[in-house]
Amino acid sequence: MQAKELRRYIKTTEKMVVPAKVASTTQGSAILRKLPLGLQRYIVNRGARTNPYMSFVVEPYSVSLAFEVTETTRAQRLLPPDYSLIPSAMFRDSPKRPCAIVSAFNVHTSVFWGNRVEFYLIAENYKTGLLSWVIVEYESNTHSYDPSQGFIGPSTSHSVVTTSYLGEILVDVASAQSGNSIKLDADLKKGVLTELDQRLWVEGNLSVDYGGELQQCTKPFSLVFDPKEMAQALKIPLDDILLCTNTFGTGLLNPKPFEVACFPYAQHFVTTSVPTATSMRSAEDLEQAITEINDKMNAPLEMDCIE
Repeated sequence: MQAKELRRYIKTTEKMVVPAKVASTTQGSAILRKLPLGLQRYIVNRGARTNPYMSFVVEPYSVSLAFEVTETTRAQRLLPPDYSLIPSAMFRDSPKRPCAIVSAFNVHTSVFWGNRVEFYLIAENYKTGLLSWVIVEYESNTHSYDPSQGFIGPSTSHSVVTTSYLGEILVDVASAQSGNSIKLDADLKKGVLTELDQRLWVEGNLSVDYGGELQQCTKPFSLVFDPKEMAQALKIPLDDILLCTNTFGTGLLNPKPFEVACFPYAQHFVTTSVPTATSMRSAEDLEQAITEINDKMNAPLEMDCIE
């Protein structure tokens, strides 16, 4: 993708996030949560007809920890039908193994703003052949919507995902409703930009689904993004991670991560307002989708700045 087209897409996704509208949506979700689940789904589906896209911007210094799944039979039960665990790794040079990932990140979107911790199992959809990220659990300090639960309020008692001038990522998130918690300090100074496994990060984000108690017989949905935003990330030495607590995946995983990744730049996604399957399967499909979104959102191609 040309740099001009990428800048156009980044500006398009950022312009879709209007703080006043996010605040209004946050207030409205408190009312919608009181409605029957079927009515909530109807309202969301109807709204998607006029506003099908949602911008989803992950802010710099998101962090992901990959763990080996040791109880594969139990983990397999958490997957939706048509999925099976598949050996994976975040970085191209890492040995693959049955894999789960815990990610902590700050995010601003066209409908909510806050931070999240998400727990995924990495599996292959054997009907489509696509490697997939299956969301099993998540915690957030802002409101959320998923097909299984509908609109839900903030789930955390406290939620810290931040950085320090010492070159650290600090994560301290605890649920107010479940036993989920994660607390870690990561020193970034020895992190090295390293090539990511493209099947996991590109193909996998074209097939995202829900597992565990979040399953709702939905079709896997795709994210739209520039594949180059998934080309590399900081690989953090394991000795520079202090993982004090992690209850996500308790009993399923080796408690020590086998690799840690940090993205030191923002990542710009567009997805549909409700989970919607697409035919995208490659980086080329993503670039075509970005061009179409740029055109639909009426973002004109701008001149480069001249000093």
